[in-house]
Amino acid sequence: MQLLLSRMCVVLGVLTLLSTPSAFAFDFSTWDGLLKKYVAPKTINGVYLNAVDYKKLGKDPAYIKLIKDLEKVSLSSLKTREEKLTFWINTYNVMAAKMVLDNYPVDSIKDAGSLFTAVWKKEVGVVAGKTRTLNEIEHEILRKMGEPRIHAAIVCASVSCPDLRVEAYTVENLDAQLADQMKLFLENAKKGLRVNAKKTRIYMSSIFKWFAEDFDAKGGVREFLAAYAPKGTIASLKNKKLSVTYMDYDWGLNEL
Repeated sequence: MQLLLSRMCVVLGVLTLLSTPSAFAFDFSTWDGLLKKYVAPKTINGVYLNAVDYKKLGKDPAYIKLIKDLEKVSLSSLKTREEKLTFWINTYNVMAAKMVLDNYPVDSIKDAGSLFTAVWKKEVGVVAGKTRTLNEIEHEILRKMGEPRIHAAIVCASVSCPDLRVEAYTVENLDAQLADQMKLFLENAKKGLRVNAKKTRIYMSSIFKWFAEDFDAKGGVREFLAAYAPKGTIASLKNKKLSVTYMDYDWGLNEL
């Protein structure tokens, strides 16, 4: 009888694990710790942002282990849309930092590319047993998942990018994190969104020009942003008579 109960407990334990959405998802707690250690606010070229101490990050054994762990992860462990989004957003940010570190020192992540191969199409590392590029992660995986807020979450190591969040994305908090990221990005008048003093023109990140089609299913860029924008800009966004000017993009490295 006791043996039977023991076996039943084992079976119930396995079933519980299998029924837990994040039971087999990749653990980004190491990345979370690294972000908290090596990311801090800084003003670069007049833009306030979260910057990265790349020198220290690259020497941290936890970072080195994280890269090794990503090489061996099984994508079959990612069951839900939220798990897949969370995994690939975090992975993009890890790999963008890796691209910088693999070519350090650089003034811009674009310097890691060449005349013949843009940095985005250059091999950056192995994830789940396959050599990846930043282009593949962004365009072939994340964008196809139909979540336009990724554009406020993935960070290409540049000044004009959205800020690198000082925590890893998690399945449980993903929706709230993405909403917060979009709000924070739009609140930064130097790189996200602003309306001129006379409220006759809207200025927004070039990201919203490059990826405008990703917002079409949500009513278009302006309608979508109005749900996350500062109160003082909402009316202007909804006023179709106002034209949009896209800010110059600063590709300088977001280095602490």
